[in-house]
Amino acid sequence: MVYSEDERYMKQALAQAQKAYRLGEVPIGCVIVYEGKVIGRGYNRRNTDRNTLCHAEMTAIRRASKVIGDWRLEGCTMYVTLEPCQMCAGACVQARIDRVVIGCDSPKSGCAGSVINILQMDGFNHRVEITRDVLKDECSAILSDFFTNLRKRLRTEKSNGNDSSRESEGYDL
Repeated sequence: MVYSEDERYMKQALAQAQKAYRLGEVPIGCVIVYEGKVIGRGYNRRNTDRNTLCHAEMTAIRRASKVIGDWRLEGCTMYVTLEPCQMCAGACVQARIDRVVIGCDSPKSGCAGSVINILQMDGFNHRVEITRDVLKDECSAILSDFFTNLRKRLRTEKSNGNDSSRESEGYDL
């Protein structure tokens, strides 16, 4: 199968999402590309690291900035499997990322147009180009599979008398 450049990099973001899935994290992955090279990678580690800031995008931005040697990521494209939240969308604007390629929308928390569009707000000094629905089915499927399995596990644990309400904290079931 021949993939477009966007699909090729989104596949790499999906590989990052698989890492989060294996940790029991919501499977979101991200890569940042500069001049045809991946310079930052990240996956969701919020529960593992017990840190609100450990979103895939934030990790990828931090790593890309280290490679570039600057906080400005001009000329970079971010590929992320799920539409960024308000924190991550704001970080994209602050980092001056040129373009964000999104796998699937996040109707309840997406800030690239679903709830609000922080990436392209008129009042900011930088606007980010958005490309949507790249490998949408694959990006949606990994999330659906994760939440289906999580619900099953929580039902099983509850029926066995185990209280795992703390484990589901932060998940949008």
